[in-house]
Amino acid sequence: MNRIYLDYASATPLDPRVASAMEPYLRAKFGNPSSLHREGQEAMAALDKSRETVMNLIGAKFNEVIFTSSATEANNLALRGTVKQIKNLKIKNQNDKSKFKDFKPRIIVSAIEHESILETAADLERDGVEVVRVPVDRRGLVDLEKFKKALNENTILVSIMYANNETGVVQNISEISKIIRNFRNSKSQIPNNKQISNSNDKNQKNGLRFGAWDLVINKGYPLFHTDAVQAFQYLDCNVDALGVDLMTLSSQKIYGPKGAGALYVRNLKSQIPNNKQISNSNNKKNSNLDLELGAWDLSSVKPMMTGGGQEFELRSGTENIPAIVGFAKAAELLSNSRELESRRVGKLRDYLWAKIKKSVPAVRLNGDAAKRLPNNLNVYFPGTSAEEMLIRLDMDGVAISAGSACAARSLEPSHVLMAMGFNEERAKGSVRFTLGRSTTKIEIDKLIKILRRR
Repeated sequence: MNRIYLDYASATPLDPRVASAMEPYLRAKFGNPSSLHREGQEAMAALDKSRETVMNLIGAKFNEVIFTSSATEANNLALRGTVKQIKNLKIKNQNDKSKFKDFKPRIIVSAIEHESILETAADLERDGVEVVRVPVDRRGLVDLEKFKKALNENTILVSIMYANNETGVVQNISEISKIIRNFRNSKSQIPNNKQISNSNDKNQKNGLRFGAWDLVINKGYPLFHTDAVQAFQYLDCNVDALGVDLMTLSSQKIYGPKGAGALYVRNLKSQIPNNKQISNSNNKKNSNLDLELGAWDLSSVKPMMTGGGQEFELRSGTENIPAIVGFAKAAELLSNSRELESRRVGKLRDYLWAKIKKSVPAVRLNGDAAKRLPNNLNVYFPGTSAEEMLIRLDMDGVAISAGSACAARSLEPSHVLMAMGFNEERAKGSVRFTLGRSTTKIEIDKLIKILRRR
């Protein structure tokens, strides 16, 4: 029996063209890209070419694309790395120059983020970071008014996903970016006589005026991160058009191999006025002097892992060249077919929805009907257990899911649907159909026949 796979949001099959691109680096071209010999340089050339491919697709600079082992790692680097960059900041008390007050950073996330964002935020919260979870409406869209109110002087990072992995609802990232930019511009500037200190620097006596933190906290923050894992397959992810500082991508969601992800990290040098100099707090010998931009000053984040300094010192460890080559090839292929495939799969999705409504009149759609990915259909079947439905359909040769694959084995109701204001019954009775390149109208018709029998 030929199975019907309708869970493309969880994982996509490896494109044969991607496998062909990877094959030489699995066997013959096995060199370490950090090595200076011919084999190493061959691997480095493949790494550079792959980075250029991804860079061009999202409109980034070469050193702004950081390859990781997964989107989960990239999301962790975005959140933890941003917090780590400002972790030890202390602000001098202007009423008593001998005293400093701790800077308590705030990060803002939406209530419907992927677990790799929400759990990381919760972990940072336990370490003293203030976390604000912005609500969404019943359509799954972020409440922009409440988001605006959540922004304050201590906000260092906003993380809102481009498209939701469960409902497929697409957020207005460019509008959110505009709100953040307006907030940055409205922030009061630190007076010339205000001094700040990095508590890591023991040799610093009187703090710095217009030092690194002075410029970055006021000019560049809050940073804006978006998880574009689900969106990359179907939507334009140009970082300048979106207005993001950090963006997460995944290989396995675009018909590439598992084990490869990427984090776009905007170079903060572009946010610092040309006539300003900032101090590199790693240079303790000259910590009381204004220095030219140091290495870490150029990045929005600090690394979570240290070692050989790969990936521009933001992600140490020998790069997984076969997976990265496959990732880049998959990204190249999707860019050539994105518009046509979006239209094709969107028509199939609408056809499926029309057939389901006709067969099961009580069915309800979860999420905004228009602002969603073209391949996603998340629906509620009243009086039906999603878990039971998944098992029965699987026995009939159909693969679907009840939500995020990362939480699929949990008995808890969907946190996304609960955040949208639905009750537990609806959250536990909803399933997700996600279509892909191999989905056909014949498969949809077979699925409808199976659903009618059920």
